[in-house]
Amino acid sequence: MSTSKRSLSSVNPLVETRDVIMLKNKTGNLYESITVISRRASQLAVTMKEELHRKLDEFTIHGDNLEEIHENKEQIEISRIYERMANPALQAVNEFFDDKIYHRKK
Repeated sequence: MSTSKRSLSSVNPLVETRDVIMLKNKTGNLYESITVISRRASQLAVTMKEELHRKLDEFTIHGDNLEEIHENKEQIEISRIYERMANPALQAVNEFFDDKIYHRKK
């Protein structure tokens, strides 16, 4: 399941209350719905972490001198962008309510 920057930035980063009945009606079982959302949130968290590390690795300096620690403005800006993004759990809830998550019973 791939995510694009447009879909991530459109998610409200603030927590909203959700109707438990609507959550239950999606799968027929509240706990199954929560399980689907939590699994998707885990996928999103791993993807975001890998993407962030890949972007920050471009700025790393592989040197032997530990005394030279210098802050890169691009690194700081990338980190701030990821801090402003919605939590993976919130993104997963929005995807679940927008029917963007495919799930099935085994």
